[in-house]
Amino acid sequence: MAFNIGLLGLGTVGTSTAEILLDTAGRNSLLKEIIIKQVGVSSLDKPRKVQFPSGVMTTDLEGIVNDPDIDIVVELLGGLEPARSLILQAIANGKHVVTANKAVIARYGDEIYTAANKTKVYVLLEAAVGGGIPIIKPLKQSLGVNRIKRVTGIVNGTTNYILTEMSANGADFADVLAEAQKLGYAEADPTADIDGWDAADKIAILATIAFGERIKREEISCEGIRTINATDISYAEQLGFVIKLLAIAQSSKSDSLEVRVHPTLVPKEHPLASINDVYNAILVEGEPLGQVMFFGPGAGGGATASAVVSDIINIAGILKSSGKTTNLDPLLSCSHQHYASLTPTEEIETRFYVRFLCQDVPGVIGHLGTCFGEHQVSIESVVQIGFKEELAEIVVVTHNVQEGNFRKALAEIKDLEAIDSIPNIIRVL
Repeated sequence: MAFNIGLLGLGTVGTSTAEILLDTAGRNSLLKEIIIKQVGVSSLDKPRKVQFPSGVMTTDLEGIVNDPDIDIVVELLGGLEPARSLILQAIANGKHVVTANKAVIARYGDEIYTAANKTKVYVLLEAAVGGGIPIIKPLKQSLGVNRIKRVTGIVNGTTNYILTEMSANGADFADVLAEAQKLGYAEADPTADIDGWDAADKIAILATIAFGERIKREEISCEGIRTINATDISYAEQLGFVIKLLAIAQSSKSDSLEVRVHPTLVPKEHPLASINDVYNAILVEGEPLGQVMFFGPGAGGGATASAVVSDIINIAGILKSSGKTTNLDPLLSCSHQHYASLTPTEEIETRFYVRFLCQDVPGVIGHLGTCFGEHQVSIESVVQIGFKEELAEIVVVTHNVQEGNFRKALAEIKDLEAIDSIPNIIRVL
């Protein structure tokens, strides 16, 4: 029995996917039954690493999703359009879909999965989060009996590389970003990575699966790493922390979900503190399991293609055993329909690191303590680190506090005559 694939996109991941499908020796035997029938590209003239018989490559992407002989459409175009429209058209034509496109799923997953459930086709997306790390299927299946409490991830290799280099070499953000762009770890326009948008797309997907509720991507609180500098990394080191861009989804006391992305001071003994360079890691905490961490390469053609092809053979295996799907396997499909209520940012409780530049006059620390205390902000430690251009540099780390109270205290502190500025505020895990 043969299964025909329509491959949309032949970039880095598309090329690696094709290489796996064309070189089946030593791999899962089911791969021998998978045929690349057509490959959609933007140009037929561009040199390619993989060669196909005449007529396989085409610029007619709509023709691929409308081809009655294609069983599975593999979308590796990236971006929102035409990817979204092509996925929906493939579903309308009764084709199963495999995608690595986290942006489309995070923003249009409700539309896509509603259509897929109606048509009774699968949309699998293992490659959309964590590159080659298996996380989507384990959350749906292996960990499915657990009551998930929290998912915390380093899910963007670009920002993790930048923060690792800044920590190791004491370099400033702009210099390391430029180097990352030269090495190909960062895009020419790095906005989606360094402003946290990419990580927000991924945690939206993980939260949806882990907690069984759809997430509105636009409601996720998102902060990037532009404000992190060598000074904060040095102070974090002195206090026993490293700085990571974390994507967090957790249940809250109010039956809502906390879903957020932001730079975070992570204690050095925490499992995520040692995840460096372009690697990703996702820590899942549940009951009765406890903690389990998934670690590996979060990007790259080979790693991502590994996840793409695993989804392809999952679908092929189902089709081989049962023929045309009449009822979707609930462990592979998306069955939840309702939206989660997200906890407002001001109601989230967390710890904070805040750095002040102050006039070197008596009583400053006392004034800080008074202002924080009046807004129910409990201080864990206050350290006068040193001086910067004749201004005293004071670092405060709080206990768990409600963010709304913390922000009110800061607004009052900013008006104190002795406070010159507040260079940075970072949450603490």
